[in-house]
Amino acid sequence: MKRTVLLLLLALALPAVPHLGLAQAPPPPPATASVQDPVAATEAYLARLSPEQREKSDSYFEGGYWLLLWDFLYGLGVAALLLGRGLSARMRSLAERAVRFRPLQVFLYWLQYLVLTTLLTFPLVLYVGFFREHKYGLSNQTFGEWMIDLLKGMAVGALLGGLAVMGIYAIFRRFPRTWWIWGTVAAVAFLVVVMLIAPVFIAPLFNTYTELQDPNLRGPILSLARANGIPAEHVYVFDASKQTKRVSANVSGALGTMRISLNDNLLNRVSPGGVKSVMGHEMGHYVLNHVYESVLWFALVLLAGFSFLRWGYDRAVARWGGRWGVRGIDDPAGLPLLAVLFSIFFFVMTPLNNTYIRVNEAEADMFGLNAAREPDGFAETALLLGEYRKLHPGPVEEWIFFDHPSGYQRILMAMNWKKENRLNR
Repeated sequence: MKRTVLLLLLALALPAVPHLGLAQAPPPPPATASVQDPVAATEAYLARLSPEQREKSDSYFEGGYWLLLWDFLYGLGVAALLLGRGLSARMRSLAERAVRFRPLQVFLYWLQYLVLTTLLTFPLVLYVGFFREHKYGLSNQTFGEWMIDLLKGMAVGALLGGLAVMGIYAIFRRFPRTWWIWGTVAAVAFLVVVMLIAPVFIAPLFNTYTELQDPNLRGPILSLARANGIPAEHVYVFDASKQTKRVSANVSGALGTMRISLNDNLLNRVSPGGVKSVMGHEMGHYVLNHVYESVLWFALVLLAGFSFLRWGYDRAVARWGGRWGVRGIDDPAGLPLLAVLFSIFFFVMTPLNNTYIRVNEAEADMFGLNAAREPDGFAETALLLGEYRKLHPGPVEEWIFFDHPSGYQRILMAMNWKKENRLNR
């Protein structure tokens, strides 16, 4: 249920995660070696992980498939409790008694809803975000540090989520017949605003961002950016090592706030060629306009989602609204029902959304290979990502559950690129 668009803000409190360690098994083909058989070269990379490491990584990632289901069902149970027990209606009535101004009533309801759903879902969140990460050796944080990040995320959700809910219910009141259309417009606008402010105001709540100082990396990265038409003057590093040992980088923001960032683990665990390949990938997202394409994609997805809300909400309230104490679409007591319907919609949409993102990631992979010309560095990084992502899934499995190409496909792409470009001749 908490997978609604508004609560995705909490994902900024990234869970902490370390390293499974690389085996000292057969080394990959050195960067100076030519590639005659890309499949064999790919298998040589995969052989760097021991069978035990592969099994552990597969177990972790495959467990996530079940967690998608349990999270979905758990959310349905929480909504059933709020609606069926009349808790949501009582929360609405309490807000109405406290203030007379309708938007403030909605905001007070939201605060109650956020606190109560956080408490009800805390056991699952605790298991997934803390205990499970430690079980697989993927978390650096103490419980106290993890809780601080969780509370920060909750504070962000209270403020931004509250403003969003106030806005959406104002639309429900103003447009009782066409709320699903204007709701889509408002949700997309809110998404863009969050993209604009996230790099500047939200991300720094969880990590410290500083400029990359190493001239041996900074110079080539900025040169790579200029060569691809990116007017970049800064490369940012954030201190993810206080939370995790995962390597990552990202393009975040929009318009004037867009920035390219990499975490300090990438600097510490990956060769200069690997860093350059990752930054080439991230620049690919910028050059290929993936940020703006994604806004358009999710605008269409949200339009379909709000259409489904309109169909499902009206029928559910007509049948059970009296029992739940929900009056209509403009009644905040119906928020758990909206969350359930959105949850059902996005659960069903999982393969399509993953496919869209995965295609964009594959495009950025190819752009990064052509821009950085570091196929071995790219393969090295893909192998590190395989510490917590299944490296070689089946095609149906990858289509449903993977929002990035699998490690096997990424390394194979790099080895094919290396062969066809005759890099070392």
